[in-house]
Amino acid sequence: MKTFEVQFRYQDRTAATVESTVKVEASSLPGGVGKAVREFVKSLDRKQRFDMNKNGLEIKAKSVDATAEAPASAGAAAH
Repeated sequence: MKTFEVQFRYQDRTAATVESTVKVEASSLPGGVGKAVREFVKSLDRKQRFDMNKNGLEIKAKSVDATAEAPASAGAAAH
């Protein structure tokens, strides 16, 4: 399983930008984005969902590699 960090942004009715970040574990990027969207939408109330649907939802996703730091420190310790 890979870890993905998915960022969401939409315009609220008060003309403020609402941002949120969700970290999920999934086997692929599309699966991770789908899982994160479900979690994000469940956390919104009725008016927030309406604003999100009306103004659009911006999604940015990236893979987070937690093991990238471990080999670097292990390699430094091995020398």
